[in-house]
Amino acid sequence: MFRSLRFRLPAFFLAAIALAFLVASLIALRLFQGHTRTENLIELRREASGLAALYSESAARATDEGKAAPAFAAAKLEAATGDRIFYVGLNVFPGEETGLNRLLRTDLPVDVRNASRILTFEFKPPGEDRDFLAASHPLRFEPDTPPFGALIVAKRKSELRDAWLTLLQQLALAFLVGIVVVGALALYLSRRITHPVLSLSAAADEIAEGRYDVEVPLVPGGGEVGHLADRFREMAARLAEAEERERNFLMSVSHELRTPLTAIRGHVAALREGVVTDPELADVSLEIVEAETERLGRLVGDVLDLAKLDAHRFTVLTEEVDMVRLCDRAYLTFTDEARRRGIDYEKRTEDEPVIVSDGDRVLQIISNLLSNAFRWTPDCGRIEVALASRNGAVTVDVADTGPGIRAEERERIFRPFWSRDGRGTGLGLPIARELAVALGGRIELETEVGKGSRFRLVLPAHRP
Repeated sequence: MFRSLRFRLPAFFLAAIALAFLVASLIALRLFQGHTRTENLIELRREASGLAALYSESAARATDEGKAAPAFAAAKLEAATGDRIFYVGLNVFPGEETGLNRLLRTDLPVDVRNASRILTFEFKPPGEDRDFLAASHPLRFEPDTPPFGALIVAKRKSELRDAWLTLLQQLALAFLVGIVVVGALALYLSRRITHPVLSLSAAADEIAEGRYDVEVPLVPGGGEVGHLADRFREMAARLAEAEERERNFLMSVSHELRTPLTAIRGHVAALREGVVTDPELADVSLEIVEAETERLGRLVGDVLDLAKLDAHRFTVLTEEVDMVRLCDRAYLTFTDEARRRGIDYEKRTEDEPVIVSDGDRVLQIISNLLSNAFRWTPDCGRIEVALASRNGAVTVDVADTGPGIRAEERERIFRPFWSRDGRGTGLGLPIARELAVALGGRIELETEVGKGSRFRLVLPAHRP
């Protein structure tokens, strides 16, 4: 369970959210601490400035009138501001009985004891067990006279921590609510994502066991998973097609091998047992054995050529090739079949190019194209071979009046072991195309259903 994607995905999602929230909370808390401290210091300085002005004015008026300074109700001021008020300096104001707490200079930090300007600092007043955040403002009888004391407004630092704890509690509550919402969303999304992935995994298990007719689920909305499902569906279809082609190939090759082997076996047995005594008939039998042997050799050669091409272990020669003579050789190979079937068989030559390539392989390509054309052209049809040279390339066209090729089959016919009618080995066109690519060229196809096809071999004049 803990190793499954359905668990890991929401767990990772929640962990990422929790980590992001923790980092954001720490940053927010740090910023809030700095902001709260700054705001409190500003407030303390403002209060210290206002109270110092009040006490300085009271002390100056009392001095002019020659009587003691009035006692302000410091306790009421503390209750109004929520802060503590301390005094350090000359004995101008009444003592602690009026609520104004007196401090010794030794109770203050060194840099604050004789300060002539407003300062903020931290200290621990006598009798207190907690630190205070304070602002000290000097007291003067006149604006430009030396200070006779200082008024200190202080706030417990624990009040700042209380604000921080309140913020933490609110953040924790928001975190819990967010985790619940995000967890539900993560669970929903993980099910939406993992369901097609699990279905693809189950389909992959079926394919691994050799069952290619699996139903791949449709993924709504597209995206990467939808693309994966589409490609997986295409892969399963191609595997099924490959298995079908392999089965057809085995059946076709078995048939193609059995036919000449049967003929060879029959004629050899007749010659061995003396059934054929006429020398002319014996020569005919030997010619049949030779022809069937060549047929077997071509079949085995096609299979070997395809294997070499697939393994990229195929080598080609480099020589000057007279394309007119080569096309004549390929053309003459099929003249007897054309005459026997009443096919209008023509050869047209526009140029006399000489290229640098492998002549035997070029001949094999043209022969394969012609063999395919004769196979699909009906009796009394028409086949044309045309040789031309243009733009530094040589083209050989093989056109027929066969049934044409449907759009969905134009790529399949170049796949090994695939045949439109289920007969034959399905190796001629695949080998022709692979050889053309190996020689630096290509095979182009123009076809129209019901009217025929034109295969064009394009070769460079000089093979790169």
